[in-house]
Amino acid sequence: MQKENKMGYMPIGRLILTMSLPMMLSMLMQALYNVVDSIWVSRVCEEALTAVSLAFPIQNLMIGVATGTGVGINALISRALGAKQPERANKVAVNGMFLALCSAAVFLLIGLFVTPLFFHRQANPTESDPASLLVYQYGVDYLTIVAGLSLGVFGQVTVERLMQSTGKTTLSMTTQLMGAIINMILDPLLILGIGPFPRLETKGAAIATVIGQFCAFLTGLVLNHRFNKEIRLHWKGFRPDGRIIGEIYKIGVPSIIMVAIGSIMNYFLNRILRAFSFTAVAVFGAYFKLQSFVFMPVFGLNNGTIPIIAFNYGAGNRRRMTHTVRFAMVLACSIMLFGTVLMWLMPETMLRLFDASDDMMAIGVPALRRISLCFMPAGFCIAMGSVFQAVGRSWYSMIVSFARQLIVLLPTAYFLSKTGVVDNVWWAFPIAEVVSVIVSALSYVHVYHTLIVHVGEDRADGQGPRVAGRRWRPLSRRLRSNDRAGRRDSEGTAPEGA
Repeated sequence: MQKENKMGYMPIGRLILTMSLPMMLSMLMQALYNVVDSIWVSRVCEEALTAVSLAFPIQNLMIGVATGTGVGINALISRALGAKQPERANKVAVNGMFLALCSAAVFLLIGLFVTPLFFHRQANPTESDPASLLVYQYGVDYLTIVAGLSLGVFGQVTVERLMQSTGKTTLSMTTQLMGAIINMILDPLLILGIGPFPRLETKGAAIATVIGQFCAFLTGLVLNHRFNKEIRLHWKGFRPDGRIIGEIYKIGVPSIIMVAIGSIMNYFLNRILRAFSFTAVAVFGAYFKLQSFVFMPVFGLNNGTIPIIAFNYGAGNRRRMTHTVRFAMVLACSIMLFGTVLMWLMPETMLRLFDASDDMMAIGVPALRRISLCFMPAGFCIAMGSVFQAVGRSWYSMIVSFARQLIVLLPTAYFLSKTGVVDNVWWAFPIAEVVSVIVSALSYVHVYHTLIVHVGEDRADGQGPRVAGRRWRPLSRRLRSNDRAGRRDSEGTAPEGA
């Protein structure tokens, strides 16, 4: 008899802390090594820091594809386990690893062929502007390596999601810590050329990042094989399963699109700030590194919450679902409040980490204070997003992200930049976050009344209630039906329209 998973019976507060704290701590470590990366790069020169900041849109997109696909893998495995379908969980895991390989191949091409054009458009290098030439060269050196050798990050994120989906968050934390510690050790050695190591500057930062990611990937594979007994990666006779891949992306693509939207926003906001100075771009890059100390723990909480909601959704336990949402929202907003207070009280101290010049300090202090006003509303939206992702309504999160960043933030930043005062541009962030809170709340109300409120209910005829105009069936019954259909297809009965 299979042992019951803790996500179905452990008290919610204790369960969330048990599953989320390891990920929150490991993501804090992730944030730390991202900041350490930029701290050492800033010791080279401000142009090097600017170059790494300009690389962020593509680097963020790469991580977004990895984590978005991981969201789909995580949710499907958790649902399958909640519905007592271990074989389906194994199929999802193997197809998820296949998608990691495919994604890495795509970004290899981007690293080789897109990077030079990408930096040429942002830095506008000219002989009359030596700083622009430096930013261009530093950026190409950095991003070509990071994107071209992205298999490490795709593999790392995927194996972490396999462990998170079964509640093995301590193993996931170990994987992340391995990559973070190795990266932090190698950063000063390779960037500045300490001891026998050559001075590689931004190339060194990229190499340290890639080595850390590959070490984490390999560590995750070993830990998953030895300790994650609920999932087995069986490659013998493997063929990609279009049905499962489609379901992974049905859940994960909205998350990927959300990150892509963020990358687009970051790209165009960098161009808006470039009209003021490279220093303004460097400030924006420094802010993104610093805000990761606040957002990464909340994303860790989000990653720990999604499998709990998904598991209990699959098991038909509405009370545990809603209790999880309430607890996670309070915790997320509390973390964000703490981050806002720090940004208001210690902006100068934070900017000194990046060897900030007087000009960078003058731009950066008001920037940190004004942007941080969006933190608590963002915490609310992240908590809502975990619900949408866990129940297969990830595209609601996409709508929220699209409204915040492209419909409101970018146009607002552009019009505020026309005042000629860079400090005014930062107000676009809290203004946009107000819109995202409204859209998130309305979306949650809709999901609750059309889906969540019916979880665990039964009609008098035993067929389940009607949801959004159709009969609702328990998720376990739907998954079994999908598997039977998949077996019929594999036995030679082609689906209609094939």
